[in-house]
Amino acid sequence: MSALGRIFGKGKNAKGKAPSPQEAIQKLRETEEIMIKKQEFLEGKIQQELATAKKHGTKNKRAALQALKRKKRYEQQLSQIDGTLSTIEFQRESLENATTNTEVLKTMSEAAKAMKEAHQHMDVDKVDDLMADITEQQELAQEISDAISRPMGFADDVDEDELLAELEEMEQEDLEKELLNVGEDEPAKLPSVPSTRVPTVPAPRVEEDEDEDLRELEAWAS
Repeated sequence: MSALGRIFGKGKNAKGKAPSPQEAIQKLRETEEIMIKKQEFLEGKIQQELATAKKHGTKNKRAALQALKRKKRYEQQLSQIDGTLSTIEFQRESLENATTNTEVLKTMSEAAKAMKEAHQHMDVDKVDDLMADITEQQELAQEISDAISRPMGFADDVDEDELLAELEEMEQEDLEKELLNVGEDEPAKLPSVPSTRVPTVPAPRVEEDEDEDLRELEAWAS
């Protein structure tokens, strides 16, 4: 059996079960390899016949013409193989793309089934209710946090304006103290001594006054 026959099968085998895409792609690749080898063989034969024709030339026209005829025949076969290779390559690429698309669609189908199974136990209304409950609980948690962090007792009754006024008063007192301290630190200036003589004041006559008072008391008692 020829190589092509082994690849594509004959008789009963050709009527059997169709090959899988992977098997068909593999057979197309094997066919490409065979055709490429045939192509290389024909290219070698063309070069050989061309060399023969040049060798004989006009000295042996018959041999030269026969070599050129064989060269032409090989070139026709080579052209046919080139077209066949292009067709096989296109078919292989199309089959590979189809296989890839099939696998993609299969994967997408399985994913859709899995998603359907996941959503089977879900209800949109229940999801909306659940989200509403979550929002409500978050708001409640925020209210609890605000209540816990809010100051209690005396702090709520204190007027901030009064505290600010008291603070300003304290600052004013500190400022006045600083000004007084600055005045005390400076040396006191004593009045200058007058250049003229100050008149002396006579000392009071204490003893005479006391005797006079004693006489007045004795006169009153008698």
